[in-house]
Amino acid sequence: MAAASDRFYAAIGHRFSRTVTTIINLTQKDHFMTQANKGDRVKINFTGRLEDGTVFDSTVSDSPADEEGPLELVIGDEEFFIPVEAALIGMAPGEKKTVNVPSDDAFGDYDGEYVFTIDRSQLPDDLQPETGMELELTDENDQSLVVTVTEVTDKTITFDANHPLAGEDLIFDIELLEIV
Repeated sequence: MAAASDRFYAAIGHRFSRTVTTIINLTQKDHFMTQANKGDRVKINFTGRLEDGTVFDSTVSDSPADEEGPLELVIGDEEFFIPVEAALIGMAPGEKKTVNVPSDDAFGDYDGEYVFTIDRSQLPDDLQPETGMELELTDENDQSLVVTVTEVTDKTITFDANHPLAGEDLIFDIELLEIV
């Protein structure tokens, strides 16, 4: 009788072992096969660069343009550049991609009408603007406008209200870290 029961438990144990292994394999596949979808909250790392390779922004800790760490966003909420969010759909954690964002989908074209000159007398006396300085100008309705000083003379100051990356096509190297 002992031999029969040993064979019975051996057979059950073997089947049990195979079942457990199958369940573990299926769970691991599900974990690694999870893909990001529209509406998912995700964490990503990215490095944004210009076509010439200049890095302008990054969440990667060893980058000179380092932000505060991974970016968390909801895919489809347009919290980041739309082409980057669209590229995240279907990605699995750990996957990397490079996404090109044309200027129209980034900061738009450079517009010469956003460049204007004012008399120095319109600024406070204690403000000594220098070329390249960024300032926030406020009108009588408390509407603010961020500008870059592009030229300073004795009588006038020229400002550019275009975003510094206006007219630039951007390239983003992205990595999906996790689906939260």
